[in-house]
Amino acid sequence: MASVIVNLGLWLLLLASPFWEAKPPQQWDDRELLQMLTDSPWAQQVEGGVKVSAGLPVLVYIASAGPIEEAERERERRASLRRSGNAGSEPDPFTEEYRLWLKDNRATQIVVAVYIPNTAAFSDEREVRQMEAESVMHVGRKKIKMSGHFPPSANDPYLRLAFPRQVQLSDKSIVLDLYLPGVSIPYREAQFALKDMVVRGKLEL
Repeated sequence: MASVIVNLGLWLLLLASPFWEAKPPQQWDDRELLQMLTDSPWAQQVEGGVKVSAGLPVLVYIASAGPIEEAERERERRASLRRSGNAGSEPDPFTEEYRLWLKDNRATQIVVAVYIPNTAAFSDEREVRQMEAESVMHVGRKKIKMSGHFPPSANDPYLRLAFPRQVQLSDKSIVLDLYLPGVSIPYREAQFALKDMVVRGKLEL
C-alpha cells in the first residue's frame, strides 16, 4: 500500500511539473517543442518596443539557456530526419561555429536569438553599427552593452546577440532593448522574469 502511495505521489509530481522538467526533449511532441521555442519562460513573440507601440511579432529567445539549447538541437535533429531520413546528416558549419563559441564562452556570456528572415540587411554596415550601439540588456539599474553577435544566414536565420553574463536570480528580470536590422519596425523590447527560468533549482540563462 505504501509503495502505491509513493508511486501515485511521483506520478502527480510529474503531472504538476512543466514538460521540460518531466521528460527529455526527445520525448516532447511537436507542439511542446514549438512552445518551448516560441512561448516559454525563455521565448516570446515581441510585438512592440521602447520606441514603437506596435509591430509584426518578432521571435526572441534566450539561446544560451539549457532548455532552449536542447530544444534547438532537437529541432535540428527532426528537420534532418524529415530532409533525408538520416539523423547523421552533415551539420551546418554556421551552427557548429556558434556552438563551439558558446561552449567556450557559456560561463561569461548570455546569448539572445532573434528570428530574422531578411538576412540581406546585415550587408549594410550602418545598420549593423546601429544594432551594436543601440542593443542593450537592462538588469536592475545596470545597462549592459552587447559584446558581439553572430549574423543570421540562409542556413541559420537567427541573429544571435551576446551580452556579458552580469545577472543573478536576485535581479528579478532582464529587459532587452533591441535594434534589429531587417525588421520592418526595428526597435523591440523583450522582458524575461528570472524566477520563471529556474529548473531543478538552477537558473537557466
